[in-house]
Order: sequence, then structure tokens, then C-alpha cells
Amino acid sequence: MLTNRRKIHIEWGDCDPAGIVYYPRYFAYFDNCTAALFRAAGLRKHTMIKTYGIVGIPMVDTRARFFAPSRYGDEVLVESSITEWRRSSFDVHHLLFQGKTLAVECHETRVWAAAAPHKTGKIEGRPVPAEVIRRFTKPGKRVRR
Repeated sequence: MLTNRRKIHIEWGDCDPAGIVYYPRYFAYFDNCTAALFRAAGLRKHTMIKTYGIVGIPMVDTRARFFAPSRYGDEVLVESSITEWRRSSFDVHHLLFQGKTLAVECHETRVWAAAAPHKTGKIEGRPVPAEVIRRFTKPGKRVRR
């Protein structure tokens, strides 16, 4: 299973008046980490859109558990991996660490989405291509950033 690691430096603008990361910023971090995970597998978003005829991989469910706050100036490490593939959706798991401490855990469900034919402005799930799944399941492939 491919796991991508990405360091994030907490900026002033990420924090609320209490000086801790404002919770929606974590979801922005995790969205960027999902894109980085796909890049680590050799799949850039603009290339996927063109190659596979999709509009993207929108999030349809997300949930997080917060264990420890992150503050301005902290450097955190996010480990991201895909934990389950289904016909047209998949689950992404993110672990955000401060040193060795797990600070946030996030689960996302995303859909391999394309424009719905005959339904202007609508999208629908499409089967995830087998060659895409194979890029994430090569044994022992780990990427550091």
C-alpha cells in the first residue's frame, strides 16, 4: 500500500484567536495531502482529468478526530494512504503527527466522478480504472516529502 508523508508548517493565518489551528484548515491540509498522494502514485490531477475523462475526485464524506492542538510555528507530518477501493469510490486515511504524538485522524470517502451524460451540470461516479488502483497497491512503495 502506498503511503505518502508530507510536512506542513503551521502558518499564522491557519490559526484562530486562541492561537491554535482553526479546524476547517485541517480539512484543507488533508485535501492537499490527498492530491499529494495521487501525485506520489504518478497521477497529477490535470492528467487524470484528461486521461480518464473525469471531473475530479470529490469528497462525499469526511470525519476527523482531534487529539491535540497544533499551533503557529509547529511543523506537523501527515501520513496519507488509501485504505479501501470500491467500484467508484475509495477511502483515504490521514494521520497528522506532532513529533510522535497523533494530533488528528481523518477519514475521507471520495468518488471517481465524471460528467453525467444527459444531465447538464450533474456528475456521477464511474468505475475506478484498475491501472489507477494498481499504482497504490505496489508492495513496499513509500514516498517521503
